[in-house]
Amino acid sequence: MLFRAYGVRNTGAAVLAGWLRGLLAVLGLALAGCSSSIGPELGPMFGSPVSPAPLPEVQPQNSLGAAGGVRVGLILSLSADGNAGAAAQSMRNAAELALAEFANPNIQLIVKDDAGTAQGAQAAVVAALAEGAEIILGPLFSHSVAAAGQLTRNRSIPMIAFSTDTNVAARGVYLLSFLPESDVERIVGYAIANGKKSFLALLPDNIYGTVIEGGFKQAVAARKGRVVALEHYLNEPARMAEPVRKVASSVKQADAIFIADAADATPQVVQLLNANGVSSRRIQYVGTGLWDDPQLFSDPNLNGAWFAAPDITGFRAFAQRYKARFGRDPVRTASLAYDAVSLIAALVKTQGPNRFSEEALTNPSGFNGIDGVFRFRSDGTCERGLAVMEIRNGTARVISPAPRSFTSAAL
Repeated sequence: MLFRAYGVRNTGAAVLAGWLRGLLAVLGLALAGCSSSIGPELGPMFGSPVSPAPLPEVQPQNSLGAAGGVRVGLILSLSADGNAGAAAQSMRNAAELALAEFANPNIQLIVKDDAGTAQGAQAAVVAALAEGAEIILGPLFSHSVAAAGQLTRNRSIPMIAFSTDTNVAARGVYLLSFLPESDVERIVGYAIANGKKSFLALLPDNIYGTVIEGGFKQAVAARKGRVVALEHYLNEPARMAEPVRKVASSVKQADAIFIADAADATPQVVQLLNANGVSSRRIQYVGTGLWDDPQLFSDPNLNGAWFAAPDITGFRAFAQRYKARFGRDPVRTASLAYDAVSLIAALVKTQGPNRFSEEALTNPSGFNGIDGVFRFRSDGTCERGLAVMEIRNGTARVISPAPRSFTSAAL
């Protein structure tokens, strides 16, 4: 399930219009990241900053990078319909950009099309492995990751996939994406550290809401806070009113109200709260990265609200370089492909025969990417350093910066 795909809808579950927005510091042992405008810079383990490399030699259509280099499979839904196909092409372009900006990467990307299907993903993996791939990057959608991951795990080939559904993460199947649980952990931690101990919650009655609920309750309990009231709602005005009313009736017992929805539904929720006497002047509103949407910044009912999200600075610089090369803006998931290829190139350059070992991939110091610091856990999930943003006067500003390393994590 791609909860946060930045403009790509998972045809299996079209939850979340805006945060199908679904995705990525200098670390002690860190990968190629993004400098202000010139491309990757490397952490101490990988040497000094580098300038953009010359464009790679043109390879056959299904191959990018150095002929004879370490072979890496890249599985994308290039022939899928609609937004999925467009996103796949943007991610392929980002992979090409990463190769061009990394200093002499000794890798060859074997690009395979899965057509957005589980069967296609399995066939693509089989083809990439037959051509000598040592590691697989992608696919994007959870059903494809689950199917392809069965093959890679059986053959002890690691996979770095782009889904945000933690159900498909596993040992050897790593998710380089923005996981909803990371947003919850960050915003709850910040809120409690700033005196918000008691929470109300309104969550959508869908898969995303179910995932968020578990993470939210766990994050609050771990910090000795309490959930006063929690309700799920359907995104229909007539069926939204009663859950909102129930939560609003407990407002005197709480310090904050957590709303985990996108720009299509959140305004309706806050309007109904307002009609029940609840406003951002009376209680602190907090949300997830789904709120990282200009449509919400201009909503006066959300003035002063907090949400967790990656610092956008790195992506803006990446988007400028991407547009200069390809003549159009990247989709938001493109940074995932860029970071995956940069990580692989850095590991090939520095780790020798252990380049794709579990030890190398789950380095606790993590890696630096377009959207900040991240690291893989042994269970395949991804931990990210996120900023806390505040909506104020039509924009969003950083009120708690993203950590630059996992030894300086901000809460």
